Amino acid sequence: MWDRVEPLMPADPVRGRRWADHRRTLEAIAWKYRTNLPWRDLPDELGSFKTAHKRLIRWAVDGTWETMLTAVLAADADDDIDWTVSVDSTVVRAHQHAAGALKKGRPTPGEPADHAPGRSRGGLSTKVHLAADGRARPLAFTVTAGQAGDAPAFETVMSRIRVPRTGSGRPQTRPLAVLADRAYSSRAIRSHLRRRGIRAVIPQPSDQLGHRLRRGRLGGRPPGFDRETYKQRNTVERCINRLKQWRGLATRTDKLAIAYQAALHLAGILIRTRR
Repeated sequence: MWDRVEPLMPADPVRGRRWADHRRTLEAIAWKYRTNLPWRDLPDELGSFKTAHKRLIRWAVDGTWETMLTAVLAADADDDIDWTVSVDSTVVRAHQHAAGALKKGRPTPGEPADHAPGRSRGGLSTKVHLAADGRARPLAFTVTAGQAGDAPAFETVMSRIRVPRTGSGRPQTRPLAVLADRAYSSRAIRSHLRRRGIRAVIPQPSDQLGHRLRRGRLGGRPPGFDRETYKQRNTVERCINRLKQWRGLATRTDKLAIAYQAALHLAGILIRTRR
């Protein structure tokens, strides 16, 4: 895995201090989110917890984690990505330590104003929206407050699917088909996929079906639905299960949304580099 990750690490700056050992710092961040223990409990052999935490935030702000995931996807683009993509979301309980981030003062670049913990009847929570390929591996992420709906985040997730080609040409951004559950059955989503030439495999909820039937001829024809292809939607559920094996992703303790999303990208990188 390190043989694939090492070439993606940023080079030392021309001026100033050199980076601390990339491999040890990467292992420190992965250890923290695999165990979900406090940063201060980082083992001594993994270096300073301050170094690991600062590296996580710094690379989240400048987009390094997302760039690394894109580079891993580019290496797999030719024969290792199944472009039958499934989209879904999962709710993650936010620990009390995830609350209390400053909402005034100079904003952190890329950080949402609400820091993405939502309050509902179950308490604080964050929702992770993701797209997974046909081999149950992540392609793109975004996070919102826990009470947010699935459909409004759909286009954001789709816009983050970007796989550079090994040769010349534009990056691949259009799956062959998108599988999603009834929460994504809206006219806007179906129109968005139709404009991009992507086949939608989304069942209709009963209320939409009844409304169309009540309108008679004015209701139009029902959208196509491939029941056999829809059986592959379990890939996104399996991808979520893989991510939640990391205890720091199954329960959010980060105050900043970009830190939690950076950890999602790191998990995605390591999942895709594992053979």
